[in-house]
Amino acid sequence: MGTRHFDIRALRALVTVVDAGGVTEAARRLGRTQPAITLQIQRLEDLIGRPLFLPNSRTLCLSRDGEVLLGYARAMLQMHDEVWLKMQRREIAGRVIFGTPDLYAASLLPGILHNFRKAYPLVEVDLHCKLSRALMESLDASEIDLALVTGMQGIRAGTFIRKEPLVWVCSESLAACKENPVPLALLPPGNIYRDLALEALDRMGRPWRLVCISESIGGLQAAVFSGFAVSVVAKSAVVAGMRIIGRAESFPDLPAVDLVLHRAPGSASPQAQFFADFIIRSLAGGTPDAPTQRDAADAAPQLNRYNMPPKISDADGAEGCDR
Repeated sequence: MGTRHFDIRALRALVTVVDAGGVTEAARRLGRTQPAITLQIQRLEDLIGRPLFLPNSRTLCLSRDGEVLLGYARAMLQMHDEVWLKMQRREIAGRVIFGTPDLYAASLLPGILHNFRKAYPLVEVDLHCKLSRALMESLDASEIDLALVTGMQGIRAGTFIRKEPLVWVCSESLAACKENPVPLALLPPGNIYRDLALEALDRMGRPWRLVCISESIGGLQAAVFSGFAVSVVAKSAVVAGMRIIGRAESFPDLPAVDLVLHRAPGSASPQAQFFADFIIRSLAGGTPDAPTQRDAADAAPQLNRYNMPPKISDADGAEGCDR
C-alpha cells in the first residue's frame, strides 16, 4: 500500500471554506479558483473515504467525520505555519514601509504587528496612515512598499483580503440617532464609506446634515463618543463607547467593502513579501495560492460530478444544520 498523507493546501481549503461559509468566499480569500477549492475538498473525501459535508443540507454543514477532520486540520495548519515562520525568520531583516488608513491601523494591526515582531524580530515596519487614495498615490510613486486599503472605483486591482461589513454607530445614549435630520460625522469627500452612507440615507428618504468631517478614526470616535453625531465604520473598528444601530433606529442596511492589499511596482524586497504574506495569512485565513493552469485543468472534469451545491452552499439566509 502506498503512503497516504494529507495535503496542507487541501486542509487549508477545508478550514477556509468552513470559516468563510462557502466555496465562493473561500476561493477569494485563498486567491484560487472555485473549481480548485472544490477539487481539494473532494480529494480529502476520497482520501478518508467519507463525506465531509452533509449531502442534503441547504447550507454549509459538516458531517461528523468533517468535524473531526476540521479540528485536526486547524491544529496541523497552526503547527505548519509556526514551523515555516521559525525556519524563515533568521534570514529576514530590513525595513518595510507599510501604509493603511488609521481606521484599519487601530482595529486590525495591533495583533498583526505583535505576531510579526515575534516571527521576524529583525524587520522594521515603518507605518504610514493616510486615506486609501492618498496611499495609492504614495504606492505608485514607490514611496511605500505595501498598502492595505479599501477597494473602490478608480483604484487598480490588488490582492483581495476579505469583506469588511460597514455599520452605523452612535454613542451609548442614542441621542444623535434620534435627531432629524440626523447629524453625521464622516470621512472627507471621495471616500467610499461616506458615499455609501449618504446614498443609503437618500434612498431611504431620511434627511441628514454633516456636522463633522475627519480623515482620522480619532476624529470620528470623538464625535460619536460625545453624542455629537452618528458615523459609519467597519464592523471590526467598533470599540467600547460605540453602539451599532440599524433598522430598529430607522437606519438603512449598509453593504460590505473590500479590503485589498497592494504592492509597489517592481520587485518587492524579501521583508516586504513576507510582511504581505503575513497580513494575508492573518486577515484572510490562509496563505494565498495563485490559480494555475493545472488547477483549472484538474478541476474542469470534476465539475459535473462534484459541483458542491447542495453539499456546500453559499446561499444567504438558508437554514443551518441542527446538530
